[in-house]
Amino acid sequence: MSAPDRGRPGPALGGVAGSEPAERGVVGSEPTVRTVMRGAMRWETGLAVGVLAILIFGASTSAQFLTSGNIFNMEVTSGEIAIMALPMTLIIISGEIDLSVASTLGMSSALLGFLWAKHWPMLAIFAVLVLLGLAAGLFNGLLVTRLGLPSLAVTIGTLALYRGIALIILGSNTISSFPAAYTSIGVTAVPHTNIPWSVAIFVVLAVIFGVVLHATATGRSIYAMGAGTEAALFAGIRVKRVKTMLFMTSGLVCALAGVLWTFRLATAVQNNGVGAELNVVAIVLLGGVSIFGGKGSIGGVVLAVIALAGLQGALLLTNFNQEAIGIVIGGLLLVSVFVPNAAPVVARARALLRAGSPTSEVSHD
Repeated sequence: MSAPDRGRPGPALGGVAGSEPAERGVVGSEPTVRTVMRGAMRWETGLAVGVLAILIFGASTSAQFLTSGNIFNMEVTSGEIAIMALPMTLIIISGEIDLSVASTLGMSSALLGFLWAKHWPMLAIFAVLVLLGLAAGLFNGLLVTRLGLPSLAVTIGTLALYRGIALIILGSNTISSFPAAYTSIGVTAVPHTNIPWSVAIFVVLAVIFGVVLHATATGRSIYAMGAGTEAALFAGIRVKRVKTMLFMTSGLVCALAGVLWTFRLATAVQNNGVGAELNVVAIVLLGGVSIFGGKGSIGGVVLAVIALAGLQGALLLTNFNQEAIGIVIGGLLLVSVFVPNAAPVVARARALLRAGSPTSEVSHD
C-alpha cells in the first residue's frame, strides 16, 4: 500500500476517520446501503416538508410567487448552481470536497469569451472547454490522491489559482458578442415546456448521477470510501482512481456550467460565478449529504435545490435586503452540519457529564 493511501483517512477534509468504518466500509454490503438510504430518506422527508413550508410562505408573501414567470426566473437563476451540486455530492460522499467549482466555471467562461473574440468556431471552443474542465479536475485529483494532500487545502488553492488564470485569460475585458442562437439557450425554455435549458440539463444529469450512485458498484464504492478509506482499500476498491475520476467529472461539469452561465448572461467576464461555491456546498449539505462522507443521496440534493431556489425567490419578492442573502445561506449551511450531528454531540456531552459526576462527588467528600 502506498503512503498516500495509508495516510489518507476517509472523512472529508482529510480529517479523522469516521466512527463506524467497520460497519459501513464493506463494499456490496446490502445492510450498509439500506442503512445509509434509510437515514437519507428520513432527512429527505423533513426536507420535503420544508419545501412545502417554503412554497406556502412564498405564496402568502406575494401573489407573484407561484406565477409561471416567477417560477421560470427561479429555475433560470439556480440552474448552473444545481448542475455543479451533482458532482460535488459524489465527491463529499466519497470523503473529499471540491471548493474550486465556481473558479472552474469562471475559468471556462473566460476562455469561452477569449476564444470567441479570436473568431474560433463554437464547436472547437466547446471541445477546448471539455479538455479544460477535465484538466482542472485531474489536477485537483492528482494532488489529493497521488500526493496525499487534503482536498480542502488543495481546492482552496486551486480556487484562487483558477480564478487567477481566468483573470490572465480575459483581464478586464468583457465579451458580449455571442450569437443570439447561443445566448437564447440561457433564457428560453425547452420547446412546449416552462423549463429552462439549464434545468433540463440538470434533470438529465441528476438521473445519471442518481443511477450511478444508487444502483451501481461504483456508487457502492463511493459510499465505502466515505465510510473509511482503509476498509475500502482492503475491499479491493481502487480508491485513487475513483476519486481522481470524481474530480475530473466535477471539472467537466463545472466547465459546462460555465458555458451555460455565460450564455445566460450573454457576457463573458473573468469574475463570472464568484462566490457560487458557497451555494453549491450549502445545497449539498442541506440535501442530507454528510460533510464527513459516507452518507447522502441525489434525491435529497434535488429537494435542496428546490428549497434554496424557492427561499431565495420568496425573499426576493419581500423587502428583505438582498445583499444579506448570504446570511440565509450561511445559516442553512450551519443547520445542515449541526442537525445531523446533534444526537452524537448530545450523547457525548451526557457521557462526559456522567463520567465527571463520581469524580466531583469524591473531591467534595
